[in-house]
Amino acid sequence: MFPQHVIARKRDGHVLSGEEIRAFVCGATDGSWADYQLSAMLMAVFWRGMTPEETVCYTDAMMHSGVIADLGGVTLPKADKHSTGGVGDKISLHLAPMAAVCGVAVPMISGRGLGHSGGTLDKLESIPGFRVNLSLAEYLTQLEKIGVALIGQTAELAPADRKLYALRDVTATVESIPLICGSILSKKLAEGIDVLVSDVKFGRGAFMKDLAHARELALALVAVATAQGKRTRAVLTAMDQPLGRTVGNALEVAESIDCLKGRGPADTMEVTYVLGEQMLVLSGVAATPAAARRKLEAGITSGAALQKFRELIAAQGGDARVVDEPARLPQARLKVPLPAPRAGFVCDVDAMGVALAALRLGAGRARAEEQIDHAVGVSALVKIGERVEAGAPLCMIHGNDESALAAAKAMLEEAIVVAEHPVKPARLIEEMIG
Repeated sequence: MFPQHVIARKRDGHVLSGEEIRAFVCGATDGSWADYQLSAMLMAVFWRGMTPEETVCYTDAMMHSGVIADLGGVTLPKADKHSTGGVGDKISLHLAPMAAVCGVAVPMISGRGLGHSGGTLDKLESIPGFRVNLSLAEYLTQLEKIGVALIGQTAELAPADRKLYALRDVTATVESIPLICGSILSKKLAEGIDVLVSDVKFGRGAFMKDLAHARELALALVAVATAQGKRTRAVLTAMDQPLGRTVGNALEVAESIDCLKGRGPADTMEVTYVLGEQMLVLSGVAATPAAARRKLEAGITSGAALQKFRELIAAQGGDARVVDEPARLPQARLKVPLPAPRAGFVCDVDAMGVALAALRLGAGRARAEEQIDHAVGVSALVKIGERVEAGAPLCMIHGNDESALAAAKAMLEEAIVVAEHPVKPARLIEEMIG
């Protein structure tokens, strides 16, 4: 089937057949479609969309572009969490070990930074030696041994998404509900999970800018996953200001370690607990969200979740000493505070503005082949509603290039606004679907 024929059909608004959708996905998998043809198809889908039936077919084709992991040797319920991407969203790093000490196995396949949003794999790779490219055999062995694995797309699992994910990032086709749905669920369903909890973000720092589109995506994710026989739920969470107080790969790893030590920022832990509660309830290891919350909190209080994170790092070749010595993580050469221009209250911390500043520092990619700087970013970030004094730091900027740091500083001066009167931050958890 000629690629240009399929591209033209979608470009002109036709509903594609299952054969046409599978031809597109196979073309991404085996290389029979050139990158420019795949990019054209992604843009056609972005503009024309897909019907629910097309989305189900696309997701199924993506999932079956490789093998489906057989986790029959893992006796615990298998649960995962996915975020649609935000700014400062490091929750997977600490939630995975938290859930793993509560009686569920956590087989998590994650992605790299996409657009302005940071990637779990990039954050993990800031840990010296950490391997995200485990083979399927290594992935299964690790799950059976320690009950948790955080890996990237492999040659065996959802290989089509590995290709298309990178192309979406650099062709401005990220914000498409069928493409997002297919990308997320192809990886998650190929993991062999029983339960999936989705964190669907909306707001300035999210790919879905408004609640209506986020709800549409959440409904699609729940519908497709349910059709595949999975127990699933989606939580709609706000992303107008960054989550937590750090943005940047190594900096976010350090903050996740703080979360496991019981010192996590309030907003980060609020979302962490809500998602973790649903993982445990849907897995059947807790009867109610309240009971699940107690289990998750006990994992932190006892130190078991922190120890599980050590095990995870060591199992994947990383330096587990970073848990007790975060200074072993990459450190930026330059660290400059951003002073408050006046005394008052923080009335805005624009998540997108902060994300773009981090990108300017080198924390993300403009092109798929670019390398990122794991050390750079923003820490000690103020939150909406907090009082600050004139000259007090609104954040700390971490950089390795003077010109990039100066540019990021100017961007952050625009993104963080201090006003005379206090402002109440919007609520973080908006709705639950499923």
